[in-house]
Amino acid sequence: MSPAWRAGDITAKLSNREIAHYSRHLILPEVGLKGQEKLKDARVLLVGTGGLGAPAAQYLAAAGVGTLGLVDFDVVDESNLHRQILFTKDDVGKSKAQTAAARLRAMNPHIDVQVHETRFEASNAHGILRDYDMILDGTDNFPTRYLANDVAVLQGKPNVYASIFRFEGQASVFDARRGPCYRCLYAKPPPPGLVPSCAEGGVLGVLPGIMGSIQAAEAIKLIVGRGEPLIGKLLLFDALEMEFTKLRLAKNPDCPLCGPRATIKELIDYEEFCGIRGEEEEVPEGIPAMDARALEARLARKDVLLVDVREPHEAEIARIPGGKLVPLHELAARAAELPQTEDIVLYCRSGVRSAKALQFLQTLGFKRVWNLDGGILAWSDEVDPSVPKY
Repeated sequence: MSPAWRAGDITAKLSNREIAHYSRHLILPEVGLKGQEKLKDARVLLVGTGGLGAPAAQYLAAAGVGTLGLVDFDVVDESNLHRQILFTKDDVGKSKAQTAAARLRAMNPHIDVQVHETRFEASNAHGILRDYDMILDGTDNFPTRYLANDVAVLQGKPNVYASIFRFEGQASVFDARRGPCYRCLYAKPPPPGLVPSCAEGGVLGVLPGIMGSIQAAEAIKLIVGRGEPLIGKLLLFDALEMEFTKLRLAKNPDCPLCGPRATIKELIDYEEFCGIRGEEEEVPEGIPAMDARALEARLARKDVLLVDVREPHEAEIARIPGGKLVPLHELAARAAELPQTEDIVLYCRSGVRSAKALQFLQTLGFKRVWNLDGGILAWSDEVDPSVPKY
């Protein structure tokens, strides 16, 4: 009597080398051969290959997700290296997407990695996501976060979400077919400037690795169809307290995107929706400014008061000699310390916060105030390279 099956038939989708590569998956009853075949057939789009996207991509590649799409137009910066461990110092200045793709292919030659070296925006989002099963949101700004959510809802696909800030992270799976979407949780973005970026507020280096790994785990669960995904749940993580908290999320019946009376039928202008132009705040036009070379000359003549509006811990990292530290959040209470009869130059890291400080002082009647164009970063570039850039 011949056997009812032959090994060659069962393993047709996986080569012997793949079976060896994924052996620890294959012996898990919850994954097994069928689950691994599902992973091989899966197509996951990762928007962003930085703090969240890099660890997520590594684990999805190692797990055998057959096709990974990487969307990123940025280059590797030295400030990335403390948390984006997919990159090394030799990669500084290189394309994130291309560098990440090369590393992932070297990690697992059995997968296909597609590179979309472009900005993810309303004009191309539908075309890029169309060939993938789900989107994994590794972005760090609200316009792209809302865009990732909206295009996923409009195409009926899951959005595996996470975000990080300082020592805290959150994660969820937004799938409007089975639960709420991102707009159900955050109907409107916060006012511009209210939530600092990682560049302004900092982030614990290990945090994106933790949250990105959670995203990878959720994507794998969705693909193999095992476990309870974070649909209708928001997972909060506090690294300082080493605590996880899980909150239940309800679908918003009035959601303009996924509710029964939805009014959003197509992608919109997300920068306008979030009240910004571009991914980072910019110095408003018309702000009185002084460049770094001009400030150097004024400081040499000792005829200007230099005021640093950064936080004390930033001043410990780098400072321009001779400045007076008045953090922006203390400016209202300490404005009387500044003389209106002297020329004052305000500075911060890049010029954004000091521009806000200047506008506030102008409302108090200060007329002889300037903003250091480009902040201490410009000072380091143009005047004193020994001043660290952070």
